[in-house]
Amino acid sequence: MSSYIDLKFINNLSSRLSQFKQKNDYLFNFRCPHCGDSKKNKLKARAYLYRVKNDMFFKCHNCGMGQNLANFIKHVDPQLYSSYLLERYKKSAPATPQPKFDFKPVKFKETTLLDDLKSVKDLSDDHPAKIYCKNRKIPEKYFDVLFLADKFGELVNKVKPNTFKNREHPRLIIPFYDTTGKLFAFQGRAFGNEQPKYLTIKLDENKQKIYGLERVNLQEHIYIVEGPIDSLFVDNCLAAAGADLILKKVSPENVTYIFDNEPRNKEIVNRMFKVIEKDYNLVVWPDDMRHKDINDMILSGTSKSELQTIISNNTCSKLSALTKINHWKKI
Repeated sequence: MSSYIDLKFINNLSSRLSQFKQKNDYLFNFRCPHCGDSKKNKLKARAYLYRVKNDMFFKCHNCGMGQNLANFIKHVDPQLYSSYLLERYKKSAPATPQPKFDFKPVKFKETTLLDDLKSVKDLSDDHPAKIYCKNRKIPEKYFDVLFLADKFGELVNKVKPNTFKNREHPRLIIPFYDTTGKLFAFQGRAFGNEQPKYLTIKLDENKQKIYGLERVNLQEHIYIVEGPIDSLFVDNCLAAAGADLILKKVSPENVTYIFDNEPRNKEIVNRMFKVIEKDYNLVVWPDDMRHKDINDMILSGTSKSELQTIISNNTCSKLSALTKINHWKKI
């Protein structure tokens, strides 16, 4: 009963919480009403309501504020707070005028790995990393969540000692966060001629390399692409980054997979068949498509709205998708 009441009052508050979205049954994400969250990026949301046992708690990963749901409601809306106490604790003993909360803040494992790195937004306009991002036409609203590591090997060795001995060249850092905003991996993208172009470092080996979890809305239609940069051009999009990503808590009809346009790539073709077997939607690129991936399409002059139209017009599933894959593949 208490969980039902908590969810009821969270729903009442949702319209007053900027960027509010529900991640799962008992996890909610929004901009922090205490600190206001990022002043530079109005889309950044690092505050969460989450459940521990049978109670809901608040935590902001920007200012560090932590409190129980009752005190959070009191901060946002004192009048609603009174209603919450009355309904949540109406069966309490009459001698108790106000409930006492024995709340011990949950300790989050914070990382300072990126603290010493400059974001692309803060780099000078003539810096090679910023020029690379602009040349790739990455939307500037993401420049403050992409970073520069002047010495990539040194950065990696901080968290995984002795991993590299000779990788002190600079790389663009693409951070991977989980649904609570915790960093669990990062990808280093060379913007010079270094090989390999991409190196992904996992801080938590138990997690899949999935990019975009901190900002995706699981209640809306989700698109899944291969590369993190491609995901920045499609709304509500995740990047599987080489993983066979299956969203267990999302209905297949609400998910569309978009693989690179590589009909001679046996691995991609096999993964497409696996997606169809699980009844997910799939984009099968048309025969006249000459671009390798979404970023190539953007670089060729395709607008975001045109891209969405192409995706919609070439989305299929089940028997239709099988037929189109067999026609599209070149192996």
